[in-house]
Amino acid sequence: MQKIKIAYLGGGSKAWARVFMTDLALAEGLCGEIALYDIDVSAAELNQRIGAVINRSPETVSKWDYRVYTEIGEALDGADFVACSILPGTFDEMESDVHLPEEYGIYQAVGDTVGPGGILRAMRTVPIYEGFAREIKAHCPQAWVINLTNPMTACTKTLYDVFPEIKAFGCCHEVFHAQEFLCCVAHEVLGVPRPSRREMVIDACGVNHFTWITEANYNGRDMLAVLPEFIDRFYEKGYCEHLGVEPDDFKEDPFRYGNKVKMDLFRRFRVLAAAGDRHLVEFMDRSWYLKNKADAESWLYHLTTVGYRKQDRINKINQSHRIADGEEEIKVVKSDEEVVELMKALLGLIPPMVSNANTLNVGQMAGMPAGAVVETNCVFSRNSVKPIVAKPLPGDVNALVLRNAQNIENAYYGIKNRDFRQIFEAFVNQPLCSGLALSDARELFVRMVKATDNYLRDYFPLEQLKL
Repeated sequence: MQKIKIAYLGGGSKAWARVFMTDLALAEGLCGEIALYDIDVSAAELNQRIGAVINRSPETVSKWDYRVYTEIGEALDGADFVACSILPGTFDEMESDVHLPEEYGIYQAVGDTVGPGGILRAMRTVPIYEGFAREIKAHCPQAWVINLTNPMTACTKTLYDVFPEIKAFGCCHEVFHAQEFLCCVAHEVLGVPRPSRREMVIDACGVNHFTWITEANYNGRDMLAVLPEFIDRFYEKGYCEHLGVEPDDFKEDPFRYGNKVKMDLFRRFRVLAAAGDRHLVEFMDRSWYLKNKADAESWLYHLTTVGYRKQDRINKINQSHRIADGEEEIKVVKSDEEVVELMKALLGLIPPMVSNANTLNVGQMAGMPAGAVVETNCVFSRNSVKPIVAKPLPGDVNALVLRNAQNIENAYYGIKNRDFRQIFEAFVNQPLCSGLALSDARELFVRMVKATDNYLRDYFPLEQLKL
């Protein structure tokens, strides 16, 4: 049994924490300390109590010592791994990120990666991650840092820019869902029992939430060659890869979708967009798939309101209290996430494994700027993450990805330099802002910055906000 310390920055998480904690409880060969650090100390303390409940579960095979820290340096001291999963600001700030642009005819299905909402979220998040990187350098420079916060690309970029020697990567499960979608294709077209995701061998590359599968192989079959038959059958009514979910369930569940955008993009470009439709539509001209709310419904996905997120947060907090108080059982079952497996590979406890990860581009993705953060397959082995050179994207798809990658780079450096002009140029160049008059774009940007100034004033010279 190998004993390690994991520093969890954002240890008061209301959702992902439970997934991580239950996966760790089932991690044979591992044990140790989970250092919970959060600016909301009471939330971290609640997760500490839930950790104790998980430790008592008969399904638990690995018990962990959950400790709450009020000082980030103490939480990081001696850490072997650092997991970063935070909400930058509150849902009040996200409400203006997502819904203020609607007054200008701009709709967002998620609003946390690109588009107007993604830019403002990055403005709140990057300064926080600058602090994280400095603290990690001071307290645990050899730790592996796993980022789970959106905007994934900007967060990971910050860690490397502030601390170039850092050992960091970003994890996202969107590609997993695309593999599951391809497993459904194998089942429906080839007539085989639905394979496991791991049986679907893929090559993928792009930027987070806009990653594309250029090759897919199941048991010797080229699954991209099989896709057209599947799409012809299911394009109009949609098809959801989640077991037990119907395509039109998106009308009731704002996180569901019918993959109609994904199928349409494949018909156009012959490579498969990997993220869920709610993310994909935000990376392209809004006239394509996101003109208005009716457009979203016709393409079988949902515009997730922040009001829904606020209520969901309340529900999760209430559930956390019930679990901590023993009034509701928490199921200790393995999730579909791979973070714990990646940790075990990095420790040399299991053979090397391949998974998608967000890392600096050192040549693994042709056509993207060197030093930009890209998402490709990587080999995880003992104390090593090595990106795999990806198959080049078709030229038309590469152009779409490159625009977004360059926007993210420009926004990042604008934020780093606290340069409102540079940030605004990345803002107005967002595909979702296409068709927006410059005067309206300036007005919207200023309004959005002022709406979230409580979380910006410590980092930005707001008195210089003139465009």
